[in-house]
Amino acid sequence: MDFSFTEEQLMIQDVARRIAQEKIAPSAEHHDQTGEFPLDNIRLLGENGLMGIEVPEAYGGAGMDPVAYVLAMVEVAAADAAHSTIMSVNNSLFCNGILTHGTEAQKQLYVSAIAEGREIGAFALTEPQSGSDATAMRCRAVKQADGSFVVNGKKSWITSGPVAKYIVLFAMTDPDKGARGITAFVIDTARQGFGRGKTEPKLGIRASATCEIEFNDYVVNADEVLGNEGEGFRIAMGVLDAGRIGIASQAIGIARAAYEATIEYVKERKAFGQPIGAFQMTQAKIADMKCKLDAALLLTLRAAWVKGQGQRFSNEAAIAKLTASEAAMWITHQALQIHGGMGYSKEMPIERYFRDAKITEIYEGTSEIQRLVIARHETGLR
Repeated sequence: MDFSFTEEQLMIQDVARRIAQEKIAPSAEHHDQTGEFPLDNIRLLGENGLMGIEVPEAYGGAGMDPVAYVLAMVEVAAADAAHSTIMSVNNSLFCNGILTHGTEAQKQLYVSAIAEGREIGAFALTEPQSGSDATAMRCRAVKQADGSFVVNGKKSWITSGPVAKYIVLFAMTDPDKGARGITAFVIDTARQGFGRGKTEPKLGIRASATCEIEFNDYVVNADEVLGNEGEGFRIAMGVLDAGRIGIASQAIGIARAAYEATIEYVKERKAFGQPIGAFQMTQAKIADMKCKLDAALLLTLRAAWVKGQGQRFSNEAAIAKLTASEAAMWITHQALQIHGGMGYSKEMPIERYFRDAKITEIYEGTSEIQRLVIARHETGLR
């Protein structure tokens, strides 16, 4: 693994940092308080190639690699986690899935619109009664004589669901086959039979709109099947591997923001006649925060590098997400503790970092699921 970055990687990082600092950070508190979807900022990210970093330029993306994606995601997440959630879904879950498994026509129609920031994409796997156990899904797609499918059922916790134009949907087409009976589709939300539920009131990443979606005799055309019939579960798991690199990057950005704010605070805040950063107990926390932050970043860059080499990266992605998400939760906890009452107050962003960090341990595979993935890879036992 090469620890140096290319000129192109540093360029996309710089673009992401500039937009994050000039546009996203100043509006982060407003979006957190109101829950307003940051459409203008998302379109700006799209115009600068950040909604499709690994998407080839022919489809409206930046044509970069997974390492560049990590660098850009960290910068956006450090400014506001909600923006990075939207960015992650567009990049990792939507565009990646269609680029990997879609037809040329599907790439032209769906990927370009999302990568350029003209439309918003989403990914629909979770259901009210099936989260980690995706094969228990009840959403059904019944094949018709003309090759189309009629979809009925609900999906829950759909990130960007309230605003998405296109959604990658996973539905059961042959219940008797279990995981091999799931098929992936690309959904146009403007079509009859599609409905959205209320926007969920969340603890964190509040500007990242999330809702339940419902299908009532929604007709999917034969050319809207993603991959082959029955390959949906395999497609979903592969897409989530890539998504975990994005969430690890998000966690690092949140943790970095909390860490940097803490470094400034311990230099300025005084107690007993000296900066609190001079106390050994505070210094121990700072040292541990830095070690966890650097470890998370290096493991995430490793996962991205392995992916960029075209090698299997499921285990590396799981290790990166588990380490980074738990580091983010621990670092933001310590940051809040060091800030004391001010950390608990909404006058400072520390409490937002703390709230935002928690979701990284939950979505795109909980910490418990990551441990299963890693352990099964290491032992070969299931």
